[in-house]
Amino acid sequence: MKKLVIFTGAGISAESGIATFRASDGLWANYRIEDVCTPEALLNNRDAVIDFYNLRRKEVLTKQPNAAHLGLKELEKDFDVQIITQNIDDLHERAGSKNVLHIHGEIRKLCSSRDVSQTVELDGWEQKLDTRHPDGSLLRPFVVFFGEQVPLLERAIDITSEADIFVVIGTSLQVYPAASLLHYTRPNVPIYVIDPNVPAISSQRNPLHIIQKSATEGIADLINMLK
Repeated sequence: MKKLVIFTGAGISAESGIATFRASDGLWANYRIEDVCTPEALLNNRDAVIDFYNLRRKEVLTKQPNAAHLGLKELEKDFDVQIITQNIDDLHERAGSKNVLHIHGEIRKLCSSRDVSQTVELDGWEQKLDTRHPDGSLLRPFVVFFGEQVPLLERAIDITSEADIFVVIGTSLQVYPAASLLHYTRPNVPIYVIDPNVPAISSQRNPLHIIQKSATEGIADLINMLK
């Protein structure tokens, strides 16, 4: 069974109604990264950071997987599907996908401030300011803040290097180091790109297939192309 590796970004979740960060009307239009998404912000303005992620979590819980998420699940019938996502929502899991690697964290988990690999599930959407991990440290959102290392990047690279087919969905490929994953595909591996706004990948030497459509429309085309 061929290994189909799928790299997803905010575009696939946007069609479920989840606000993106980088669009002109996205989250960063209302917040400064420095205020809510850095280690320094967590240290110096913990209330604002926790409130920001509580609101994001509350939003995620009101949304449902869309046809693109469900289409990726369907592909598991014919392929060994491995999803690498930049998204911190759990819509892939709720759609039924079995193998999902969140390289930027997971909104429905918290983690130790002392060791971010030590996570706990959060029941509901609200993190209290003073909740602590069993190791005694204050809990924090289980997300990779700007300026932090991406701890699962090596695992993502390993998965990418094993791909027989690589698919990019709904990402501008502007966030590094995640955007560098394409460079770890083997030269003969076909790359499919699904996005209304095609990212700049013309220098990629792999066979390229561009599907200039939304995630939900593009996945339907991809399924037909891979049959």
